[in-house]
Amino acid sequence: MNSEQPIGIFDSGIGGLTIAAAINETLPNEQIIYFGDTQHLPYGDKSNKKILFYSDRIVEFLLKKKCKAIIIACNSASAIAYDFLEKKTHKKSLLFNVINPLIKYIEKDINIKNIGIIGTNATISSNVYQKSIKLTRKDINVKSLATPLLASLIEENNQKLYQKGIVETYLSDNTIKNIDTLVLGCTHYPLIESIISKYYNENVKILSSLNHIGNEVKQKLQQNKLLRFSQNKLKHNFYVSDYTSHFQQKTKLFFPSSIILKEENIF
Repeated sequence: MNSEQPIGIFDSGIGGLTIAAAINETLPNEQIIYFGDTQHLPYGDKSNKKILFYSDRIVEFLLKKKCKAIIIACNSASAIAYDFLEKKTHKKSLLFNVINPLIKYIEKDINIKNIGIIGTNATISSNVYQKSIKLTRKDINVKSLATPLLASLIEENNQKLYQKGIVETYLSDNTIKNIDTLVLGCTHYPLIESIISKYYNENVKILSSLNHIGNEVKQKLQQNKLLRFSQNKLKHNFYVSDYTSHFQQKTKLFFPSSIILKEENIF
C-alpha cells in the first residue's frame, strides 16, 4: 500500500454518498472510488447471506482497483459483513465501517444516558449497537427500533410520501420514548436529519457517522503513513451495478461538479 492509492467506498444506494462527501471534505487530497450497488438496494431487508455475498464481490472489485482503504458506508453491511471482510482485506487494505466511529464517540460522552437507535431490519436485528455500547457503557439505557421504510423513502425523495407521516410514526413509537440521544443507524438517514430534529424540537441530540468517519479514516491513514499530501487533484470514480438517470441526478446533491457514473457488472 502507498499514499497515492485511492480510498474505496461502497453502499447499496445514495446513503453511501453522504459518507463519500464527508471523506472528500475531511481528506480533499484523496482520490475516491465509489461503488453503489443500486441493483440490490436497500441492503437492510436482505438476508445476512445476501449481504455477505454482495459485500464480498464489491470489496473484491475495490481491491482490484488497488484501494489502500475501504469504507463500508452502510450500517447493514457494517453489522453483518465487517468481521468477514476484515479477514479478506488483511494486509491488502485498511478497512473501516460506519458503526465503530460512533461507538467510540458514545463511549466518551458522559451526558448520554438514554439512547435510541433507528436503522434497517438487518442492523437492528444484529444488535450490534446495543452490544458494542454495553461493553464499555453499562450505564446507558439503549433502545432500538427497526425503521425499514425509511431508506426506500429517502431513495425516492417523494415529498408526498413524507407528508403521510411515516417518519413521525416511527419516531413516536413507544420503543424509543424518553431518549436524550438518537443514533441514525443508516447512512441514508442524515438526509432527513432536519425532519427528525424538527420532530424532537431539537431537544434530542442526533448522532450519525457523518461527523466522525472522516477523522477516523484520517487518523488511521496517518498512523500507517498512507495519507496523501499532494494537492494535485485526482479524479474520483463512481460505479454502480445498475445505471439509472435518477441515481445520476442524486449524485449532484453531494458532488455538484458533474460525476460520470459507470455501470459495472460484478455479480
